[in-house]
Amino acid sequence: MATAYERYNLHTTPEKFYIEACDEGADAVLAIDRVSNEMTLTGKKDVPPSAVTRPICGIMGTIRLVAGMYLIVITRKRNVGSLLGHSVWKAVDFDVISYKKTVLHLSEIQSQENKTFLSMINNVLTTDGFYFCTDYDLTHTLQRLSNTSPDFQEMSLLERADQRFVWNGNLLRELAAQPELHKFALPVVHGFIVMKPCRINGKIFEWILISRRSCFRAGVRYYVRGIDSEGHAANFVETEQIVLYEGAKASFIQTRGSMPFYWSQRPNLKYKPKPIISKTTNHMDGFQRHFDSQLLIYGKQTLLNLVNQKGSEKPLEQAFDKMVSGMNNGMLNYIAFDFHKECSAMRWERLQILVDLVAETQDEYSYFMVTWEGKTVAQQRGVFRSNCMDCLDRTNVIQSLLARRSLQSQLQRMGVLNVGQRIEEQAEFEKIYKNAWADNANACAVQYAGTGALKTDFTRTGKRTRLGLLMDGWNSMIRYYKNNFSDGFRQDSIDLFLGNFAVDESDGPTPLRVQKDWKFLTLPIVMLVAFSMCIVCLLMAGDTWTETLAYVMFWGAASAITATIILFNGQDFVDSPKLVHKEKLD
Repeated sequence: MATAYERYNLHTTPEKFYIEACDEGADAVLAIDRVSNEMTLTGKKDVPPSAVTRPICGIMGTIRLVAGMYLIVITRKRNVGSLLGHSVWKAVDFDVISYKKTVLHLSEIQSQENKTFLSMINNVLTTDGFYFCTDYDLTHTLQRLSNTSPDFQEMSLLERADQRFVWNGNLLRELAAQPELHKFALPVVHGFIVMKPCRINGKIFEWILISRRSCFRAGVRYYVRGIDSEGHAANFVETEQIVLYEGAKASFIQTRGSMPFYWSQRPNLKYKPKPIISKTTNHMDGFQRHFDSQLLIYGKQTLLNLVNQKGSEKPLEQAFDKMVSGMNNGMLNYIAFDFHKECSAMRWERLQILVDLVAETQDEYSYFMVTWEGKTVAQQRGVFRSNCMDCLDRTNVIQSLLARRSLQSQLQRMGVLNVGQRIEEQAEFEKIYKNAWADNANACAVQYAGTGALKTDFTRTGKRTRLGLLMDGWNSMIRYYKNNFSDGFRQDSIDLFLGNFAVDESDGPTPLRVQKDWKFLTLPIVMLVAFSMCIVCLLMAGDTWTETLAYVMFWGAASAITATIILFNGQDFVDSPKLVHKEKLD
């Protein structure tokens, strides 16, 4: 199988970057001209002795900003574990290095814009969850890899990767254009990976959970909902649970993704903005594209819609149901389960209703399994595609329950569990299992919503607790702040990183120069002054109580009226994306 280089040295001179492959027997050096931007393959003998040298862990790619081209390298990595004998790494630290030696050629405004773009790149790089492997394809499931041709096996990691999950695909465009440089290109996935050696009945097996986050229609919670014209769903994540035992291997795939039609839910200072279904778009075109692709990749689909069937979420559930019926495809099975209604008053045991409801379907879909002799004894023929509003908290709870049911069958078939034994009774493994799924929820939530997941107390312990409810309240408050006041910047960061927005080479102004409306600065100041004066009048009473009351009522009314105006114009006061045109986000 084709591999990428594992160890590198970065040699820097004023004219060039030399990236040396340090694997045993390797003589290849990637030379990058810092003036012409040209990339060429050379040898170690061509590296000047005067170059400044330091070790790096890999190349993330290159990107053009206002100041010119930048090289992004991985400077520190941490071993996550071993998958079928291949080391899996988490990229921990990065460095963004300018091709240009100075920024003196920039005006003051351009210099400031370049700093903003750099902070956007670093914002994405510091979002936890980048993983890579130099001699194994992390973008594909075990089942997909087992069904490939010899030609596919010989392709470079970059060529054969599932582009949905290559988060540095845009950054690697320059390397991708030159096949002779592909061994320097590391496809990096974003999401969550945990690998745990486990023991049941004295038998040691490897349990692995991999969540691959799609880079198509990627973004943050409220600014990216529904689907785009290509049928890509927001917050789409493929999660694979793998078991390895004495040469045998098994996996179970599930997916999550936003309800696949055109809807939006823009932040507007309200705690829960009202979702809006587009009235001007042909939903079935994108809906059909989405499921044509899903059916081709995964086979049959059972769509588990966990949103509320009343209030603002009800029209979304009805629209989803109507579109599945309109598509009239026997490969699609739609199930609406009102998670919050069913589990109200802490009745979390009622989730078993849904697990029992789909048990027969899950048995039909099966899972992928290969014996120690290399014989494929089971193939997964369908997936559960789960969603709630965000495809985070409720979704992860349900996925963990379905994955446990699959694991029960796999471990019995492998001979790890005895007949009649239940996973739930294996206290040591249950703790590992529940914590890993809760960590998976947190990772996906931080990447999309900006905070850890809700309801993880149930995932970790199997019970809903008062402390868990308090933590959910705290996380909800943090989410509210981030969704309204920092997510525009996060969305811009992701769009820049993934190439949805490209910095123009001309000296013209960038969208960063768009000025806020006067209301944005004036009204919050007026409200703050009025509220402060109201408090001052209460604390420093006038000569008579009527005078005090008059002042308090005046300033109180002024602050209340200003607050009402701000809420009415809520979208003017939130942090909105600047780099992508509004319609692209709807």
